[in-house]
Amino acid sequence: MADILFDEEPDLSAVDGRWVAVIGYGNQGRSQALNMRDSGLTVVVGGIEDESLQRARADGFPTTSISEAVDCASIIFLLLPDEVQREVYSRDIRERLRSGQTLNFAHGYNIRFGYIRAPDDIDVVMVAPRMIGVGVRELFVAGGGSPAFVAVEQDASGQAWPTVMALAGAIGCTRGGVLQTTFAEETELDLFSEQAIWPSILKLLTLSYEVLTECGYQPEAVVMEAYASKEPARVFEKMAELGLFRQTRLHSRTSQFGTLSRMEKVLPRDFRSILEATIDTIRSGEFSDEWERERESGYREFERLHAEARRHPINRVEDKLRSGSASDQLAEKSSR
Repeated sequence: MADILFDEEPDLSAVDGRWVAVIGYGNQGRSQALNMRDSGLTVVVGGIEDESLQRARADGFPTTSISEAVDCASIIFLLLPDEVQREVYSRDIRERLRSGQTLNFAHGYNIRFGYIRAPDDIDVVMVAPRMIGVGVRELFVAGGGSPAFVAVEQDASGQAWPTVMALAGAIGCTRGGVLQTTFAEETELDLFSEQAIWPSILKLLTLSYEVLTECGYQPEAVVMEAYASKEPARVFEKMAELGLFRQTRLHSRTSQFGTLSRMEKVLPRDFRSILEATIDTIRSGEFSDEWERERESGYREFERLHAEARRHPINRVEDKLRSGSASDQLAEKSSR
């Protein structure tokens, strides 16, 4: 089994004196830039003149164009969305890279599927926090850190591993624990979560809503029970803290028996084959080809899927619950 590496006081000597250019000042970019600056690194933000660059300037970072940021820094964080990365890389970065620089990613997609090919004389590494951007910052400020995957795809300098571990430490990830992986493994696991685990959960919740409301249960009560109370979020937290099955001891015996005795009954027998087919389409490149065609088409199917999801009646129930009226009514009923 792989070791999880922890270091409360990481060795940053591999990045000492090296400027870091953050390209993409979104949720991840902002949090990682702030954390690295707080750790003593010199950070410049490169981008186009938009709201994110203005925010970086307001946060006190020197800002410049992407190409100028690449020129002045020796470490480049490419933190733009996957479908934007390759265009920016081709237009503003590729021809300006020089020997000895380090190109860092937070997700391996474009390297894994060959949309970005780096020169042979630079290091290509990855620090991939397993946390949304705001969480990366909040955990760091609180004295902790987000767990992360770390990987080296190309070690031209012979110092790629000390560099990636120093970057992970500067972001705060070695406080939360880092796991050595590869660009391929990180990408394929991430896509599997997005295409198998989360679709299963969303479909289960919407199907349950449809079945239970057709049986006459109050829509607001169904949504509150299923997820709107945030109880499932707490259960997921306890899964991470205690273990998938160990956390069941926090529930009533009725709950434990109902959950464990029905595990083998609630999914169709061929569900395993669906999961196997999903990872096959990811590893073969079938999905990346599909997503590339979708991008080239102007995201027509993407927009259709979002529009269809917004039409589901569960959205109206959620709006009512968020307004407070339904939750107040349920609380009043429960107190009688």
